[in-house]
Amino acid sequence: MQKFDRLTGIAAPMPIVNIDTDMIIPKDYLKTIARTGLGKGLFAELRYQADGSDNPDFVLNKPAYRGAEILVTGDNFGCGSSREHAPWALLDFGIRCVISTSFADIFYNNCFKNGILPIRVTPEQLEMLMDDAERGANARISVDLEAQEIRGPDGGMIHFDIDPFRKHCLLNGLDDIGLTLEKGSSIDSFEARNAAERPWA
Repeated sequence: MQKFDRLTGIAAPMPIVNIDTDMIIPKDYLKTIARTGLGKGLFAELRYQADGSDNPDFVLNKPAYRGAEILVTGDNFGCGSSREHAPWALLDFGIRCVISTSFADIFYNNCFKNGILPIRVTPEQLEMLMDDAERGANARISVDLEAQEIRGPDGGMIHFDIDPFRKHCLLNGLDDIGLTLEKGSSIDSFEARNAAERPWA
């Protein structure tokens, strides 16, 4: 999993509440278990018009936000079904951080397992960050996971909380498999000892 330590990038404003996982990645794109290639389906029902062309009114289609790496969103982001394709699609598009006042629990947990940093802020802080994000190409926000700080384009700073274990995993690029591999020598020692003590097993 790709490490997350610091990120400075364009922040796209999506002031919509209850963005569910079907809105993030519609069910038509769930026919694969590959984590790549899903970026084209991200927010497909909002991004594309009926003829398949780009919807010029959708934020991620606007020139200033096509390279966005951060989303600033309304309450309850990631609600709905538990599809892991949702964080896969965000990551494949290039989104590494989502900032909201609240997230659905399963989506929130899936983000950490895929190298995306979901940050909870207060409604007042979200309003400030949404204002920053609405500046278009000048909407560059810096996120420092080690310091647990978000800095806006004018230098304003917001501190955020995060579970220490999840922070450790993101900083070191550890998903569930990576965490297991960290214990590789202990597992090998156990297996060797077990084979010696129970050769019949």
